[in-house]
Amino acid sequence: MAGTVSKVVRFTNEEEFLEDMEEAMERFTYLASRYGVNVIEGVLLWDYVGIRDEEGVKIFRVGEFPYVEGTLKVDLETLRTLERYFDEMESKWDDLTTDEINYFIEMLNEALGEEMVYYEAYDLGLDRNEAYIILNIKGLYYLEHVVDAEDRHVLEEAVSLLMKYV
Repeated sequence: MAGTVSKVVRFTNEEEFLEDMEEAMERFTYLASRYGVNVIEGVLLWDYVGIRDEEGVKIFRVGEFPYVEGTLKVDLETLRTLERYFDEMESKWDDLTTDEINYFIEMLNEALGEEMVYYEAYDLGLDRNEAYIILNIKGLYYLEHVVDAEDRHVLEEAVSLLMKYV
């Protein structure tokens, strides 16, 4: 990805971080619809997990499994196995570490007999209250030079939200 930079960012208030990233992404998505370039190419939180089903890989947070459960296209036995392991992880939520999530995912894949659950945050070295962000710096530079006066405040607000963490 030419022109991109990846950065591990830390935050103390996860809810505030998620709200800020959502607002920044909304602004950059709007700008992308007008100018063709999106600055935020990816965000991976410390507790994001991917599950491969019949349709592809679906990403969710560890504590969101009960809400994602209905969207997975897997057989009932696989779903129940997933549910058991994610319930166990969620029961330890307050003290859950990335090492423990990684361990649970390894055990889960072994129980499933195949690697269908992925946990990239561990491989990236993330800890609790950290995220991995991929930013398109060339795109930001481009927007800086082409955004018209009408959209200038949108760009400045989005950049300001990012700068809290970068």
